[in-house]
Amino acid sequence: MYFDDSQSHNLQHYYEPEPEEDEDSGDNYASNSTSPPTTCSQGHRSTLVLQTKQGGSICLLCFSNLISNPQSPTVHVSYALSQLSQALSEPPFLRSLLTFHSHLLVSPLVQTLASFDDDPIARQVVDLVTGLCDSGDPSLAAEFIARLSDLLSSGALAWSRRQVYTLHCLGVLLNCQQSNPFAHIRDKNGLITNLVSGLQLPSEEIRGEILFVLYKVSALHYASEDADGSDLLFSFCPKLVRLSLEALMKTQSDDVRLNCIALLTVLAQRGLFGTAYAFDLNSMSLSEGDSFGQATEDGKDMHPLNILFTEAIKGPLLSTDSQVQISTLDLLFHYMSCEGTSSREIQVLVEESIADYVFEILRLSECKDPAVKSCLQVLDILSKAEQAFKQRLLVGFAILVPVLHYVAEVPFHPVQNQTLKLILNCISDCPGMLSSSHIEELVPVLTKMLKQHTDGDMGMLEETFIMTCSVLVAIIRTPSFHVSLNLAPSIKEALEYAVLGCLSTSNKCPGQLLHSLYLLKEAYMYSREENSTESSKIELRNLILSLCTKHLLPWLVTTLNEMEEETILGVLETFHSILLQDSDNQAREFAMTLLSSTWFTLSFGCLGLFPTEKMKWRVYLMLSSLVDVLLGTDTGQPIRDATTYLPSDPIDLLFLLGQRNTHNLELSSCQSAILLILYISSLHDERLADDKMVLASLEQYILVNSSDLQSGATDSFTVMMLLFLYGLYRGLAKVSYQIPYSPQAERILFQIVTENEWDLSSARIHPISLKWFFQQEKLRNSLSYQLLKFCRRNTSNGSEITAHGKNSHILNANAIAELIVGEHSYGATILVCLLTELVQTEGQEKEIISVVNLMATIVDIYPTISDQLCFLGIGNAVRTLYCESSYSQSPQISAVVLVLIFKILCSVQHDTLSDDESWLAVIVKLINSITTKAADVWNHECLLVIGILCLILHHSANAVLAEVSKTIIFSSSLVSTINSAVHAACLKGPALVDHDEGTSSGEILIFVLLLNYFTLRSLHIVVPGIMDWKVFLDPSGRMQSFSFIGIYCHDLCRLMHFGSPVVKLAASYCLLELFTRISEQRNRTGEELLCATKYLSSVMAVLEGLVFYSDLRVAMNCGLCLSTIMGWELPHMHETSVDAKNTWSRMVVEELAMSLAVPCLASKSFINLHKPAIHVAVALLKLQKIPKWMRSIFDDTCISSIIQNLAANILCTEIVLLFRALLNSEFLKMEQIASLNQLLQVCRKQKYTDNTKDDGAQEHGEVISNLDDLGEVCEYLIRLMSSGSSLDKDSGGSHLGDKRLLEEIELFFRTLTVQDGI
Repeated sequence: MYFDDSQSHNLQHYYEPEPEEDEDSGDNYASNSTSPPTTCSQGHRSTLVLQTKQGGSICLLCFSNLISNPQSPTVHVSYALSQLSQALSEPPFLRSLLTFHSHLLVSPLVQTLASFDDDPIARQVVDLVTGLCDSGDPSLAAEFIARLSDLLSSGALAWSRRQVYTLHCLGVLLNCQQSNPFAHIRDKNGLITNLVSGLQLPSEEIRGEILFVLYKVSALHYASEDADGSDLLFSFCPKLVRLSLEALMKTQSDDVRLNCIALLTVLAQRGLFGTAYAFDLNSMSLSEGDSFGQATEDGKDMHPLNILFTEAIKGPLLSTDSQVQISTLDLLFHYMSCEGTSSREIQVLVEESIADYVFEILRLSECKDPAVKSCLQVLDILSKAEQAFKQRLLVGFAILVPVLHYVAEVPFHPVQNQTLKLILNCISDCPGMLSSSHIEELVPVLTKMLKQHTDGDMGMLEETFIMTCSVLVAIIRTPSFHVSLNLAPSIKEALEYAVLGCLSTSNKCPGQLLHSLYLLKEAYMYSREENSTESSKIELRNLILSLCTKHLLPWLVTTLNEMEEETILGVLETFHSILLQDSDNQAREFAMTLLSSTWFTLSFGCLGLFPTEKMKWRVYLMLSSLVDVLLGTDTGQPIRDATTYLPSDPIDLLFLLGQRNTHNLELSSCQSAILLILYISSLHDERLADDKMVLASLEQYILVNSSDLQSGATDSFTVMMLLFLYGLYRGLAKVSYQIPYSPQAERILFQIVTENEWDLSSARIHPISLKWFFQQEKLRNSLSYQLLKFCRRNTSNGSEITAHGKNSHILNANAIAELIVGEHSYGATILVCLLTELVQTEGQEKEIISVVNLMATIVDIYPTISDQLCFLGIGNAVRTLYCESSYSQSPQISAVVLVLIFKILCSVQHDTLSDDESWLAVIVKLINSITTKAADVWNHECLLVIGILCLILHHSANAVLAEVSKTIIFSSSLVSTINSAVHAACLKGPALVDHDEGTSSGEILIFVLLLNYFTLRSLHIVVPGIMDWKVFLDPSGRMQSFSFIGIYCHDLCRLMHFGSPVVKLAASYCLLELFTRISEQRNRTGEELLCATKYLSSVMAVLEGLVFYSDLRVAMNCGLCLSTIMGWELPHMHETSVDAKNTWSRMVVEELAMSLAVPCLASKSFINLHKPAIHVAVALLKLQKIPKWMRSIFDDTCISSIIQNLAANILCTEIVLLFRALLNSEFLKMEQIASLNQLLQVCRKQKYTDNTKDDGAQEHGEVISNLDDLGEVCEYLIRLMSSGSSLDKDSGGSHLGDKRLLEEIELFFRTLTVQDGI
């Protein structure tokens, strides 16, 4: 009998019932047989004779006598056995036998086994015994087992072939029975004794059968429910183990190996190997004559048991039978897993190359179970012999890589963890052996394992996840990973899976999160390697920071109260490791993210939950690193120095702050750290305690430590933090609610500020604190000095101030500008006084330039500041600096002053400019400088001065700076300079078109035209009623010069005709303004214009040519000029220009009428294109004698079509103006008037609904930040010119355009009412 797959059931399942086969019903026994004989031939009674289906009969007694007689011929015995076997296959026969003679054949069959040395007979008997035992009567199997075991335990028979048959039959029965067959063995001890002794027999076949029976007996014994707890094999243990191992070592039969391994496995599971090994050691320590372990019966030396075991399993491990290999591996696993197995025994196995055998089996297994499982279990235990196993592991590492591929694909594979552990040991022990190809194979597999864990698949065990992270960490640390590979994308993916997968299960498995954070930290160090700028590493760094800021930090905030201390410490340590990267912008950004998440509150919340020493150190050390990142290296050192003494409660911190620290270095260190914590937290609007309590502690600190503070014993940084904190909490008290304060503490503080050196510009300060300082009049002198230091520090080459971004908590131009525009601030006063003082005391030129630049910068930021500067006397300061000081000839001073003046004039409100004397002196010098320099060459400064003069004239149009404007307008030198520039331009003729704003001459001409326009705008305000505007139309004055700034009408026309687009635009505005002034004078005085017809005709010819110009502003100006000339209705002009023969006017009106009447063409942009033509048509309709062809154009059909095309949302002032003119000229029918009335009412309602702005609000002008670009200056002045024109009020803003439209609608309704009344 041999052990095979069917005999390898687990012991616990040994007694489970197996399904029974149904019996064949067979034919009716009674109807197919003859009457049975009463006796057999030997005269045995009939009850012992059973009939067969074929008609014969078997006498059971005769059968028994035949087979149990050793003298019976074997052929007869064999025949009898075959006949009985055939009869037993017949259900009726079997049923009769079991019913009446079930136990009759037991003894004869057992006797037959013991009597014949014939293999066929033995096989027949075994088959019969098996068949009878399987018939369903358990008592038969019990009796067979009892008799066979008695036969083997009695020792009556010597070991022979017959004994083999008996053993085989017993083994078959023990293997096949469902009930407990072990209970039917009566002499168990005797049986085991004989079996153990039989292992010494030389026959391999006998040993194989003995081993199987011993295996089944031992397995059944240990699994027996009736066992009394005694171990029958214990007393045989040393000998049985040794003999079994010797049998295993000697045999070459895989069948025998299987039986032996099965027995040894049971012994190993019961821990008997440990007993045998202990006995072996004791025996080896005895004298040689008594030693069982050193002498055998033949007197030869014996191997120690562990060496014997090692040698014995080598053969099975090399077997070609995979079942033998796997069984041997299982034996090895149980052997090493025994409680008594020492590390020395495992080391012996490794030294005897067992690990090499296992690796070879694993290599040949093609990564398939169960070989993979068994091999990895064994290798995991062998790895305990660290030094001995290390070399074997290095050799077998290449085999483990594909194995990891396999086990990773199977969720919860039982040896995932063991595989990862072996790989980790190898990489950790010998990181240099890991090749690039290995890494390229391992990292994707490990990433995939983490992905399965995150995706919610079957996942992995906690220890497997931890081991996966550890392997990745070990790989990242290897030289091959750092030198030759770019695996940052794979690590990035693994990090995402690891960290995100742990956040949802952190409460259940906190260890997973800690190891994922460990991986995250190692990956961050890799990405920071040698400040790498590789794109992949930068992406990895960005991902890590994203994981920390977008996932870890919010998770920490929301689940803080549910977390364990170790988890919190792990997260804090991770964040801390990022902050420790010096001079790193990302570390700074990360620090700002932490602070924006109320990090100080969170930190003290951690201390409140876990007030342990470990947590306190971690929190305070991290806060110190946070300070280092924000303020600079080692600025957080006070916190590190005082960590040991700092309490965990913020209230206790405030208590310490209010104590006297004389001669107490520990307390002084604590107070510096506390001030630093309060200072940094306050910068980011975190309050660690009530404001009233903090202010009280600060005042107490000032009062009790005033001597140290005033004497300078306290370091300057601590004093500065104290100042800023005090200012903040005093400012908070003023903003939100009143908090009592100590005047004495305030006095001491002001004294410290005044007498000690401190630097406001280099430190971070809360805006509320800064505002409070600038509201204290007693600090004006000190703050003036601080602003001067700021200007010195932030000046680049003495000429530039940079405006930093807002909310940086650093004193910059933005912060100063916000201070000045705020309420109750001395900021503007301090600046103006500082500039005045520097000029009067003849300070350094660079300092003056920096202060002027600062003023210009803050005006850029907040244009309203210009009002405050003017109100506080900036004009006087500029006059003193630019005109009266020793710096008046400095080109650097001149440049920055011009910029400041221009920016102030751009943004200041008109009524703020009242100091004429100061501005007059400045303007006089500006005029002198420009006339002097322009005589040689126009430079940048000259044109900027022209721009300033334009702004002065612009403000004078609002009745301010009158004397200054007169000086500009009537300056003979300036007039001469302007005339020369205009005359030179006019001489160019058609070539003037090439002189645009991109050329020097074109740029000069544009600025001259701008100055002329603003002069025209200002002249009638500054000197009202004095000017005779008709002189501009006098061609006889062509060779004469004006005594004021001005350009003749024909010169403007020439510039419009030949000039570039920008020149056309500026000249058209000048001409329109000039015609407006002439019309006003004509209407006021009633005097007719005496102008040559040819002169006006030439002017009108130029204007007519530009009515359809591409620039709508030029076209509109020309249209308005034409309508103005037509409105004068000069003698002899009517017949010349607007009679029936004048095809130009008719063409313009026809084009207008056709365009407005065509369906689907009317829109706001389309109508805008025809505004110039509308003004021409309106002028024609206003003539006393309207051309007859006007009625043919604006007939009923045309007017009705125009009205139908219009909608309320596209109406403009010009359209309403046109219909009002048509109404006055009686071109409209009643039904047309009704439709217009309804349309205009809808439009008026919409405009009243949409317009919600205050008409009286005066807005500040825009400011040009870059005055080095004269093109930008020119554009600004053109926009200013356009906004001042009545024409451009529609385009100047929707509110102004709507206002003019509503006014025109009202005029239409009034006209309609008057006509209805008539």
